[in-house]
Amino acid sequence: MKKLILAITAASGLALAAPLMAQHEGHGMAAGGVDEAHIKDTAHFMKMHGEQLAAAINHPTRAEDKARDAHRHPAETLAFFHVGPEMKVGEYAPGGGWYSRLLGHYLGGEGQLVGLYANPLTASADPARQQRIRDTAAGFGTEVAGYTGLPAEKFSGITLDNLEGQKGTFDRILVMRAMHNLLRSGTADTELRAMRELLKDDGLLGIEQHRAKADAPWSYANGTKGYLRQQDVIDFMRVHGFELVAASEINANPKDTADHKEGVWEMPPVLATKRDDLKGLGESDRMTLLFKKAK
Repeated sequence: MKKLILAITAASGLALAAPLMAQHEGHGMAAGGVDEAHIKDTAHFMKMHGEQLAAAINHPTRAEDKARDAHRHPAETLAFFHVGPEMKVGEYAPGGGWYSRLLGHYLGGEGQLVGLYANPLTASADPARQQRIRDTAAGFGTEVAGYTGLPAEKFSGITLDNLEGQKGTFDRILVMRAMHNLLRSGTADTELRAMRELLKDDGLLGIEQHRAKADAPWSYANGTKGYLRQQDVIDFMRVHGFELVAASEINANPKDTADHKEGVWEMPPVLATKRDDLKGLGESDRMTLLFKKAK
């Protein structure tokens, strides 16, 4: 592992904040569920794409976003997911645009970034809200073009009830800190089914998610507090046709006790309850998981 870390660092010019496969106390790897070849291939990936990835991360338009790089580890995370600059990548629930701005620069040359938005028909019974979801998806290309200064046609957005011409065309789909919303909204089944249909046969789905302790009660780890147990996520994905490729501790933060009464939103950067003892701890403890389509 030490040689792998050094190889990636030398290839990319970016320091790795945590070993790709390090164990985090209380969060063991799923037995028999890890593809060691994928981890080794990450060094080769960075030799191929590290320079382009570093250029996107260090782009001047990310000046305000870079303050969170130390906690979100974008170089290491995208390398672990093997997101290449030539790929078609879906970003589920883009939200505030932190990853959209980075991916826009990284994919805006050879690749394609597509914002994936919830199926409006299952997300809400309110026609007005359904239309807002559709309008947001339609405006994603223009939004990312505004971030990056690149042509809007390099980017697009779709809702997951409209997969016409999109099935089997995505190299990667990223679900960044959004699994808890899928579970607490009751839409995970239909959303994951659609995402699976979008992926190529050899496509991969990456998840970064706030992590509850392995022994956290279900009442705390059911998504309502933002935290999920890692093994629950792995098991849930398996039921929905995905197989674990590898898990990483890139985004682990052992300083996060993951037992906050008001949930993950007590942690930085939200600091919902303004607790002084949580300031300066970084962001939440997070699992980073990679899945392939089960056959």
